Amino acid sequence: MTVGPTAATRPRNRKQLIVEAAGQVFSRRGYYAASMEEIAAAVGITAAALYRHFPNKYALFAECTHVIADRLVRALAELPPEATLPDALAALTRVTVTHRTSGGLYRWEARYLEPADRRRLRATFAHVVGRVTELVRREYPAPDEQLRAVAALGAIGSITMHHIALGRRRTEDLLLEAALRVAATDTAAAAGSARSVELPAQPVARTRRAEILAVAIPLFARDGFTNVTNAQIARAAGLAPSAIYRHYPSKVDILVAACLQAAGLLAQAVDRSLERATDPRRAVVALAAAYVAYSFEHNALTSVAAAEIAGLPDDVRRPLILAQREHIAVWEHQLRAARPELDPRQARLLVHAGFGVVVEAGRALRWQDAPGHQDAVTALVIGALAG
Repeated sequence: MTVGPTAATRPRNRKQLIVEAAGQVFSRRGYYAASMEEIAAAVGITAAALYRHFPNKYALFAECTHVIADRLVRALAELPPEATLPDALAALTRVTVTHRTSGGLYRWEARYLEPADRRRLRATFAHVVGRVTELVRREYPAPDEQLRAVAALGAIGSITMHHIALGRRRTEDLLLEAALRVAATDTAAAAGSARSVELPAQPVARTRRAEILAVAIPLFARDGFTNVTNAQIARAAGLAPSAIYRHYPSKVDILVAACLQAAGLLAQAVDRSLERATDPRRAVVALAAAYVAYSFEHNALTSVAAAEIAGLPDDVRRPLILAQREHIAVWEHQLRAARPELDPRQARLLVHAGFGVVVEAGRALRWQDAPGHQDAVTALVIGALAG
């Protein structure tokens, strides 16, 4: 007797597979640039089959953000009561490295969540930060335990924001070591470092094109590039909507100009910071202080450049990526001079860990340039990089 072909069976974990694939697509492409068809293709199903599990793209997006956060909560819940800070950070590092291709979703794209989902996500992360803060307080008591806990988590979370290929075990070890150093940092150690930084001034908007850029950047930072219309930008600049097109052919061109401005200002800040560095160690400290000062001073510009590059077309994104790589190369060179035991990929991974510290610590401080804030964050970055 001949047996006909067996019908393909639906995997029992298809919904989980969908969420995994969607998290990667959303992280890589951004919420608005990603499509349900692209996600379905990544899973190997049709878009119609995808809609049987999720009614729309937003529902899938919200599920992805909550799954990512819930994994961290679960990792902490599985620890024994006597777990130490290294135990907790090691567990969080393992989860984050395992899901690095989708784990960065919350950092920039979560602003597109609806209020109820945003509150839920914040509560989940607050639980994680609270648990880590308790352990930091137990092992390294000082008034700023929460800031150091957040910064340590930022160092770990940095792995989701780049594609540096390093062995999994070595990746976890480097991130854990950096996070533990951050948690143990004496943030008073860099007192006065930020005040020595000479930042390039924000360009004065002397032309209509520059005025448009100046009003667009804070709108992009607040509402997200896709949510801002040319009409809003024109209104903020005191122009008729049609006047925008005489200076920028499209909204994408405004975004590219913003990213190029960010890259240019940062390059100037780096050059100035290294002029007076007399040895590799001082060069790393100078880079950290300059990057922190720049991030506080130009926060809206920095946030827009970091959050929106992924959604740009490949042809316009390429020069921006090259500018980023040039910046990383400067850090890598100075860090390897200070720590010769590091190879290039290890150095780059730690540099990104330092950037992650700045993002999360800066957010925790609401980017307020209060006395000591920049010095504290600079000390935390140096902690992430130091051997």
